[in-house]
Amino acid sequence: MNDNQRDWEVHPPYSYPPYASTVLRAPAKPLIPIKHSLSELTGPVYGHESLGKYDNDLTKNGIRNGEPLGERIVVSGQVLDQYGRPVRNTLVEIWQANAAGRYIHKVDQHNAPLDPNFFGGGRCVTDNEGNYTFFTIKPGAYPWGNHPNAWRPNHIHFSLFGSNITSRLVTQMYFPGDPLLAYDPIYQGVPEKGRELLISSFDLSLTQPDFALGYRFNIVLRGDKATPFENQ
Repeated sequence: MNDNQRDWEVHPPYSYPPYASTVLRAPAKPLIPIKHSLSELTGPVYGHESLGKYDNDLTKNGIRNGEPLGERIVVSGQVLDQYGRPVRNTLVEIWQANAAGRYIHKVDQHNAPLDPNFFGGGRCVTDNEGNYTFFTIKPGAYPWGNHPNAWRPNHIHFSLFGSNITSRLVTQMYFPGDPLLAYDPIYQGVPEKGRELLISSFDLSLTQPDFALGYRFNIVLRGDKATPFENQ
Protein backbone atom coordinates (compact mmCIF):
# COMPACT_ATOMS: atom_id res chain seq x y z
CA MET A 1 0.00 0.00 0.00
CA ASN A 2 1.50 3.35 -1.02
CA ASP A 3 0.94 6.80 0.46
CA ASN A 4 -1.96 7.57 -1.88
CA GLN A 5 -3.84 4.43 -0.85
CA ARG A 6 -3.34 4.82 2.87
CA ASP A 7 -6.23 6.33 4.85
CA TRP A 8 -4.49 8.96 6.97
CA GLU A 9 -7.67 9.48 9.01
CA VAL A 10 -7.13 5.98 10.44
CA HIS A 11 -3.44 5.08 10.22
CA PRO A 12 -0.70 6.81 12.24
CA PRO A 13 1.73 9.21 10.56
CA TYR A 14 5.25 8.02 9.88
CA SER A 15 6.62 10.68 12.23
CA TYR A 16 4.86 11.49 15.52
CA PRO A 17 7.28 13.44 17.78
CA PRO A 18 5.77 12.29 21.12
CA TYR A 19 6.72 8.76 19.99
CA ALA A 20 10.41 9.64 19.94
CA SER A 21 11.85 6.88 17.77
CA THR A 22 9.54 7.70 14.85
CA VAL A 23 11.40 10.98 14.36
CA LEU A 24 14.58 9.02 13.65
CA ARG A 25 13.11 6.26 11.50
CA ALA A 26 10.42 8.10 9.53
CA PRO A 27 11.24 8.52 5.80
CA ALA A 28 12.61 11.94 4.94
CA LYS A 29 11.48 11.76 1.30
CA PRO A 30 8.35 10.49 -0.47
CA LEU A 31 8.18 6.71 -0.70
CA ILE A 32 8.81 5.01 -4.03
CA PRO A 33 6.70 1.86 -4.58
CA ILE A 34 8.82 -1.07 -5.75
CA LYS A 35 7.19 -3.56 -8.08
CA HIS A 36 7.25 -7.06 -6.63
CA SER A 37 8.88 -9.85 -8.57
CA LEU A 38 7.20 -13.15 -9.40
CA SER A 39 9.20 -14.94 -6.71
CA GLU A 40 7.96 -12.51 -4.05
CA LEU A 41 4.34 -12.76 -5.16
CA THR A 42 4.31 -16.55 -5.39
CA GLY A 43 6.82 -17.47 -2.69
CA PRO A 44 5.51 -19.47 0.26
CA VAL A 45 4.80 -18.15 3.71
CA TYR A 46 6.34 -20.63 6.10
CA GLY A 47 4.21 -21.75 8.98
CA HIS A 48 0.77 -22.34 7.48
CA GLU A 49 1.21 -26.09 7.27
CA SER A 50 3.42 -26.72 10.30
CA LEU A 51 1.25 -25.78 13.27
CA GLY A 52 1.64 -27.68 16.51
CA LYS A 53 -1.13 -28.83 18.81
CA TYR A 54 -0.65 -26.00 21.31
CA ASP A 55 0.65 -23.27 19.02
CA ASN A 56 -2.44 -21.13 19.68
CA ASP A 57 -2.50 -21.89 23.42
CA LEU A 58 0.06 -19.79 25.28
CA THR A 59 -1.18 -21.24 28.58
CA LYS A 60 0.28 -24.60 27.49
CA ASN A 61 2.97 -24.08 24.84
CA GLY A 62 5.57 -22.79 27.32
CA ILE A 63 4.94 -25.10 30.27
CA ARG A 64 8.02 -26.65 31.86
CA ASN A 65 7.16 -27.27 35.49
CA GLY A 66 3.69 -25.81 36.00
CA GLU A 67 1.02 -23.37 34.84
CA PRO A 68 1.96 -19.83 33.76
CA LEU A 69 1.12 -17.07 36.24
CA GLY A 70 -1.49 -14.40 35.62
CA GLU A 71 -5.05 -13.87 34.44
CA ARG A 72 -6.01 -16.36 31.72
CA ILE A 73 -7.86 -14.90 28.73
CA VAL A 74 -9.29 -16.01 25.39
CA VAL A 75 -8.71 -13.69 22.43
CA SER A 76 -10.78 -14.45 19.35
CA GLY A 77 -12.10 -12.70 16.29
CA GLN A 78 -12.42 -12.62 12.53
CA VAL A 79 -10.09 -11.42 9.81
CA LEU A 80 -12.24 -9.56 7.27
CA ASP A 81 -11.81 -7.69 3.99
CA GLN A 82 -13.26 -4.25 3.26
CA TYR A 83 -16.65 -5.78 2.37
CA GLY A 84 -16.95 -7.74 5.61
CA ARG A 85 -16.11 -11.03 3.95
CA PRO A 86 -13.99 -13.53 5.91
CA VAL A 87 -10.34 -13.94 4.91
CA ARG A 88 -9.47 -17.62 5.26
CA ASN A 89 -6.12 -19.39 5.51
CA THR A 90 -4.34 -16.36 6.99
CA LEU A 91 -1.43 -17.04 9.32
CA VAL A 92 -1.99 -15.05 12.52
CA GLU A 93 0.91 -14.75 14.97
CA ILE A 94 0.98 -13.02 18.35
CA TRP A 95 3.67 -12.09 20.84
CA GLN A 96 3.41 -10.34 24.19
CA ALA A 97 4.87 -9.64 27.61
CA ASN A 98 4.05 -11.92 30.52
CA ALA A 99 1.74 -11.00 33.40
CA ALA A 100 4.53 -9.02 35.06
CA GLY A 101 5.18 -6.99 31.91
CA ARG A 102 8.35 -8.68 30.69
CA TYR A 103 9.31 -10.32 27.40
CA ILE A 104 11.55 -13.36 27.06
CA HIS A 105 14.23 -11.48 25.16
CA LYS A 106 17.77 -10.53 26.09
CA VAL A 107 17.10 -6.87 25.24
CA ASP A 108 14.30 -6.68 27.80
CA GLN A 109 16.04 -5.91 31.10
CA HIS A 110 12.94 -4.62 32.89
CA ASN A 111 13.24 -5.41 36.60
CA ALA A 112 10.27 -7.77 36.62
CA PRO A 113 10.20 -11.55 36.96
CA LEU A 114 10.33 -13.91 34.02
CA ASP A 115 7.80 -16.71 33.99
CA PRO A 116 9.53 -20.03 33.18
CA ASN A 117 6.18 -21.46 32.05
CA PHE A 118 5.24 -18.66 29.65
CA PHE A 119 6.82 -18.46 26.20
CA GLY A 120 4.90 -15.37 25.07
CA GLY A 121 4.28 -16.30 21.45
CA GLY A 122 1.69 -18.22 19.45
CA ARG A 123 0.18 -18.70 16.00
CA CYS A 124 -2.81 -20.14 14.19
CA VAL A 125 -4.45 -20.10 10.75
CA THR A 126 -7.90 -18.61 10.16
CA ASP A 127 -10.66 -21.06 9.29
CA ASN A 128 -13.15 -20.82 6.42
CA GLU A 129 -15.06 -18.09 8.27
CA GLY A 130 -11.91 -16.08 8.95
CA ASN A 131 -11.93 -16.98 12.65
CA TYR A 132 -8.89 -17.24 14.90
CA THR A 133 -8.59 -18.02 18.62
CA PHE A 134 -5.77 -17.75 21.16
CA PHE A 135 -5.63 -18.80 24.80
CA THR A 136 -3.13 -16.72 26.73
CA ILE A 137 -2.30 -14.68 29.84
CA LYS A 138 -3.28 -11.01 30.08
CA PRO A 139 -0.03 -9.09 29.56
CA GLY A 140 1.21 -6.62 32.14
CA ALA A 141 2.19 -2.99 31.61
CA TYR A 142 5.90 -2.18 31.45
CA PRO A 143 8.14 0.91 31.44
CA TRP A 144 9.92 2.06 28.31
CA GLY A 145 12.41 4.82 27.68
CA ASN A 146 10.40 7.10 25.41
CA HIS A 147 9.92 9.83 28.04
CA PRO A 148 10.03 10.18 31.85
CA ASN A 149 7.74 7.72 33.66
CA ALA A 150 6.57 6.17 30.39
CA TRP A 151 4.56 2.94 30.61
CA ARG A 152 3.09 0.87 27.80
CA PRO A 153 -0.54 -0.15 28.24
CA ASN A 154 -1.44 -3.84 28.30
CA HIS A 155 -1.24 -5.00 24.69
CA ILE A 156 -0.73 -7.95 22.37
CA HIS A 157 1.18 -7.71 19.09
CA PHE A 158 -0.45 -9.26 16.02
CA SER A 159 1.17 -10.26 12.73
CA LEU A 160 -0.84 -11.47 9.74
CA PHE A 161 0.47 -13.22 6.63
CA GLY A 162 -1.59 -13.77 3.49
CA SER A 163 -0.62 -15.94 0.55
CA ASN A 164 2.93 -14.62 0.12
CA ILE A 165 5.80 -13.06 2.04
CA THR A 166 4.98 -9.49 0.91
CA SER A 167 1.55 -9.51 2.55
CA ARG A 168 2.59 -9.22 6.19
CA LEU A 169 0.70 -6.73 8.36
CA VAL A 170 1.51 -5.88 11.99
CA THR A 171 -0.71 -4.23 14.60
CA GLN A 172 -1.39 -4.12 18.35
CA MET A 173 -4.48 -5.01 20.35
CA TYR A 174 -5.35 -3.10 23.54
CA PHE A 175 -7.82 -3.76 26.33
CA PRO A 176 -10.95 -1.72 27.19
CA GLY A 177 -10.73 0.74 30.07
CA ASP A 178 -6.92 0.80 30.32
CA PRO A 179 -5.99 4.15 31.96
CA LEU A 180 -2.54 4.10 30.34
CA LEU A 181 -4.02 4.55 26.86
CA ALA A 182 -4.42 8.27 27.54
CA TYR A 183 -0.66 8.58 28.13
CA ASP A 184 0.73 6.25 25.47
CA PRO A 185 2.18 8.05 22.42
CA ILE A 186 2.04 4.90 20.27
CA TYR A 187 -1.71 4.64 20.80
CA GLN A 188 -2.26 8.41 20.79
CA GLY A 189 -0.28 8.69 17.55
CA VAL A 190 -3.12 6.87 15.79
CA PRO A 191 -5.81 9.31 14.56
CA GLU A 192 -8.89 9.31 16.77
CA LYS A 193 -10.94 7.56 14.08
CA GLY A 194 -8.60 4.59 14.19
CA ARG A 195 -7.97 4.27 17.93
CA GLU A 196 -11.19 2.45 18.81
CA LEU A 197 -10.37 -0.13 16.13
CA LEU A 198 -7.34 -1.19 18.18
CA ILE A 199 -9.28 -1.88 21.39
CA SER A 200 -10.73 -5.33 21.98
CA SER A 201 -14.15 -5.77 23.54
CA PHE A 202 -15.05 -7.98 26.47
CA ASP A 203 -17.24 -10.84 25.23
CA LEU A 204 -19.02 -13.06 27.75
CA SER A 205 -19.84 -15.57 24.99
CA LEU A 206 -16.11 -16.21 24.54
CA THR A 207 -15.50 -16.55 28.26
CA GLN A 208 -14.64 -20.10 29.34
CA PRO A 209 -16.35 -21.00 32.64
CA ASP A 210 -13.88 -21.46 35.50
CA PHE A 211 -10.96 -20.87 33.12
CA ALA A 212 -10.62 -17.57 31.23
CA LEU A 213 -12.30 -14.26 30.35
CA GLY A 214 -13.03 -13.65 26.65
CA TYR A 215 -12.06 -10.69 24.45
CA ARG A 216 -13.06 -10.17 20.82
CA PHE A 217 -10.76 -8.44 18.35
CA ASN A 218 -11.78 -8.36 14.70
CA ILE A 219 -9.16 -7.34 12.14
CA VAL A 220 -10.23 -5.56 8.94
CA LEU A 221 -7.58 -5.49 6.23
CA ARG A 222 -8.82 -2.65 4.00
CA GLY A 223 -11.42 0.07 3.62
CA ASP A 224 -12.62 2.89 5.85
CA LYS A 225 -12.86 0.54 8.85
CA ALA A 226 -9.44 -1.03 8.34
CA THR A 227 -7.50 -1.85 11.48
CA PRO A 228 -4.55 0.57 11.82
CA PHE A 229 -1.33 -1.24 10.91
CA GLU A 230 2.23 -0.31 11.77
CA ASN A 231 3.92 -1.27 8.53
CA GLN A 232 1.76 -0.24 5.57
